[in-house]
Amino acid sequence: MVFSRERKPFTVLDQIENAQERNAFLRLYGARQARERRRLAESFLEAYPQSWLRGQACEIAAKAAIDLEDAPAALRWGRESLRLLPENPLLLVPLSNLEAQVGQFAGAARDARRALEYLARFAHPASIAEKDWPAVRRSLEASAEYALGRVDVTEGLAASGEDQRRRLRAAVDHLSRARSRNPDDPEIAYLLGLAQLSLGDRAAAAAEFQSVAKQPGPLQARAAERLRGLPAVTAVARPAANFDPAPGPSARPAGYAGSQSCRACHAGQYTAWEQTGMARMFQPYRPENVIGDFSQAGTDPGVRVWTEKGRHFFGARGGDGQWRHYPVDYTIGSKWQQAYATRLPNGQIHVFPLQYNAIERGWVNYWRMIDPPNSPRGDLGGFHQMRLATSYQMNCAPCHTSQLGADKPGGFEPQDLVFREAGVNCEMCHGPSAAHVAAMRAGQPGAKTPGAAPVDFQRIGNRQFVAICGQCHMQSAMRDPGALANDVDASGAFFPRYLARPFTEFSQRAFYKDGRFRETTFIVEAFQRSACYERGQAHCGHCHDPHPAGAAANPTSLKYQEDPDRMCLQCHTGYAAAPARHTRHAASSEASRCVSCHMPRIMNSLLFQARSHQIDDSPDGAMTLRFGRRESPNACLICHRDKEPSWAALPSRAPK
Repeated sequence: MVFSRERKPFTVLDQIENAQERNAFLRLYGARQARERRRLAESFLEAYPQSWLRGQACEIAAKAAIDLEDAPAALRWGRESLRLLPENPLLLVPLSNLEAQVGQFAGAARDARRALEYLARFAHPASIAEKDWPAVRRSLEASAEYALGRVDVTEGLAASGEDQRRRLRAAVDHLSRARSRNPDDPEIAYLLGLAQLSLGDRAAAAAEFQSVAKQPGPLQARAAERLRGLPAVTAVARPAANFDPAPGPSARPAGYAGSQSCRACHAGQYTAWEQTGMARMFQPYRPENVIGDFSQAGTDPGVRVWTEKGRHFFGARGGDGQWRHYPVDYTIGSKWQQAYATRLPNGQIHVFPLQYNAIERGWVNYWRMIDPPNSPRGDLGGFHQMRLATSYQMNCAPCHTSQLGADKPGGFEPQDLVFREAGVNCEMCHGPSAAHVAAMRAGQPGAKTPGAAPVDFQRIGNRQFVAICGQCHMQSAMRDPGALANDVDASGAFFPRYLARPFTEFSQRAFYKDGRFRETTFIVEAFQRSACYERGQAHCGHCHDPHPAGAAANPTSLKYQEDPDRMCLQCHTGYAAAPARHTRHAASSEASRCVSCHMPRIMNSLLFQARSHQIDDSPDGAMTLRFGRRESPNACLICHRDKEPSWAALPSRAPK
């Protein structure tokens, strides 16, 4: 997770080491004529079929084909690009309009809706200046809404009765939103006029046709013809170009009560929560909480760890050759890996680069393992400088502590940031509950909506459910200084809705070449790609319990730890009676478990492989054949290690 002010321009192109490949892509990127772009794109894809830039090259080929009015090629290249990077509204929007044009209405609607979701979710891409992005985004949103309106008009006119009116009303809604975002587009106004005319709203239709009739172009004469017989319009109301301002922070106090206030009424949940990794995510130092072996020398001659009179210490030798020693004041993590931090007299907390891995039973420089080369936070010799890279408040506190905020107006330096509680407390998920506590103590609980604090997770939608978990479990979220304290905002939500950093700005280490996420820090982003989330309304709570009984024996907080297939079969009930027919393996075998194929262990966690959460993903032999086992791990080949990728790509291996 990053703060938006620290976002640096960084793309996959920066990581391409092959100079010829890099130069070939730059030539492609710089081409202006559609025919030349297509030629260079196809040449690049033929010369570098395994390139990290394959998705971008396919996108350029698709857009060039659209300009050349070659719909089949555009759809083919577009689908391949989106297979590698689905979250690309810059491609989804033109593709949805093309699909609507050629009558592929289901695809057009799907891609337009995805584009609108991603435009609301992601910050501006590095290829577009921040100052230009609002206008570009409005234009893209207008085009996506237009595609949805076109689908509804076409299918609505082919329907009858109430179904027709429903589709036409939906078309008017979409096209009105498109009109507000792009008031000067005559195509939007003309189609909106047709929808309104079909609904019998002759005055509104006349207003739209009149606006089109005043603009030179191919629709001018058609609009003038439509105006015949319609009521005269004296003025045309033009929608404002600016719309839907983002809600600002509310001045209302947050009203947090603290986790102890939950204990009296929710004793069972509180006791279970106390044993979870969330509650122990960040703890003031206590010797019994330390899992690291401080008798070891560490992994670097410039590092020391030791105990003295029952207290744990670590030390590092700086670039000047001098040793500096620090007490352990905090522990971070409690299950698979643990980091250690020290508190300075000025209130800053800094995290030592070495962490103790319980699985390997040894010390690791974790940042050096996962960061790009020359990461400052992985530099043991620079720890004594106490730079922002090692600051707990700036790098870890948003997710490892609760209700982080500045203790003075406008403060955004490490020493200004304070938190209400260590670890992840009840109100990080359920919201500020002081009013609820007071009402319950007074015997006047009152009525509230499911999403109001304290949030009732049994009654909210999957988007809100996942967004609450995503506060911490989304690697791409960008935090802003004004949205740190989890105060209730003007929309009524207690948790900030962060924009996400576009995925093309992350290191190659975050992904496989086939587009899937490689690191568990992107666990929510992977889940959001799944049909389970997108169409099936699945959320984290269908499989996980944040305060399970026996948390020590259930470190991943699974709801059905002893019967993992139940997590899938609670929705996919049709497979329960004869699982072998679907899996083509014995029902009792590990290969017949749902997760073995659809959630293979391909994501890097704390020195072990965790399960992918792109849940509906099936083994794709063609991708493995193209990119190889390392860059496109295949669930079939994880078990059948003696087989080659060509075997996994056989038609008989395709999922049924």
